[in-house]
Amino acid sequence: SEMPLLSVPKEVAVGTAMLGIAFATGVLAGKRRPPTPGTHTGTFIGKNSPLWQYILDHSLREHPILKKLRLLTIEHPWGRMMVSCDQAQLMANLVKLIKAKKVIEIGVFTGYNALNMALVLPDNGQVIACDINEDYAKIGKPLWKEAGVEHKIDLRINPAIQTLDELLASGEAETFDFAFIDADKESYNEYYEKCLQLVRKGGIIAIDNVLFSGKVLKPRKDDLAVQSIHRLNEKLLRDSRVSISMLPMADGVTLAFKL
Repeated sequence: SEMPLLSVPKEVAVGTAMLGIAFATGVLAGKRRPPTPGTHTGTFIGKNSPLWQYILDHSLREHPILKKLRLLTIEHPWGRMMVSCDQAQLMANLVKLIKAKKVIEIGVFTGYNALNMALVLPDNGQVIACDINEDYAKIGKPLWKEAGVEHKIDLRINPAIQTLDELLASGEAETFDFAFIDADKESYNEYYEKCLQLVRKGGIIAIDNVLFSGKVLKPRKDDLAVQSIHRLNEKLLRDSRVSISMLPMADGVTLAFKL
């Protein structure tokens, strides 16, 4: 039987926490190999914590088809790459808040967050969804259609930098309202700079995994992913082109508001 939207059983909460909150190694839209088992990130509140369960019970309003896709993704071998349901809900609320019509997503996986954002966009809205692996997205595509939002999701299977450059070359600079970056971490700075050109003033760039399971506190010299995130975090602090908030949600997400 279908669970009420505001009631999340413990096994679902545990599954959601294990899923990730975006996978730290980042394979989705750039150039990386598939992730290594056991290196996924975790929540700052333990996945078995009663407080984590309370948060989900008292804040989550998950669309039934989103729930269906989340539960399908949990069963996937790389299911922990998916963004968490509570973080996705925040992204959707931000998209609604700024009345977004055009969104970029860098890193799609099975398409949970692409669906999440498409559901709140107007009928003529669009998500440019960037990834290099269409096989994962095929899991979500039937549910995009079932939700009636397939026409809002433009899946581009290419290295994300190439897609972003194509958008810039076609004259779409400063026409996007929102961007979500969750892909190979070594390319984060490039993604950020391209998105900053594409997003309008007053738009938002959300950058996932900015705390990387706490590894940013002492980045190892041989860990290029963490080094890249740490450098971007330091850059964002000084970047006068944006105002920022770094949230200790999931594996850390920074919201950059373009000035």
